[in-house]
Amino acid sequence: MPVGNIPAITGKLRKRLILDLSIALGGGTVLGYGYWYGVHIPSVQRRDAFYAKYQAERSE
Repeated sequence: MPVGNIPAITGKLRKRLILDLSIALGGGTVLGYGYWYGVHIPSVQRRDAFYAKYQAERSE
């Protein structure tokens, strides 16, 4: 049974690599912003409020 010529798949790896990198960088950026504004900033605000209250109580 003869095998016919199979056309080469060109450019598929490059397109997939660009897609994968775009998704990885975009997703990483979104998750980074989510952590920064959803977790880090509120915890810093709670810490700062605690120390401001503590300092006010100490100075009385």
